[in-house]
Amino acid sequence: MDKHPLGELMETTMQKIREMVDVNTIIGNPIVTADGITLIPVSKVTFGFASGGTDFKTKNQQPAQNNSFGGGSGAGVSIVPVAFLVVKDGNVRLISVTPPANTTIDRVIDLVPEVIDKIGSLKGKDKEASE
Repeated sequence: MDKHPLGELMETTMQKIREMVDVNTIIGNPIVTADGITLIPVSKVTFGFASGGTDFKTKNQQPAQNNSFGGGSGAGVSIVPVAFLVVKDGNVRLISVTPPANTTIDRVIDLVPEVIDKIGSLKGKDKEASE
């Protein structure tokens, strides 16, 4: 059985989306600065895709011929940078480029990693001082 034109149309559209969006689109290639800091971009990727078609008969079509096909497809991709992973001296930090959260809970959650790092560094200083 021959492939239906709608299936071929959908396969072509999906192949083009695969070419546009890959892992390197979401987690970008590392960028190393002159002072040894590594920046890794992180993006949010959303895409949509639609396809449709119909078989129809034409006026001049002979009975032995297949029906004619009319169809189309479309896709849209949105890539938005959301953060950077910053690697410096073995420490990794996430820097968000999105606007700050509106609620107090969201702000507290965003600050938790920073607070933990500071507490850890203070404990390390206390330990060194007691020795």
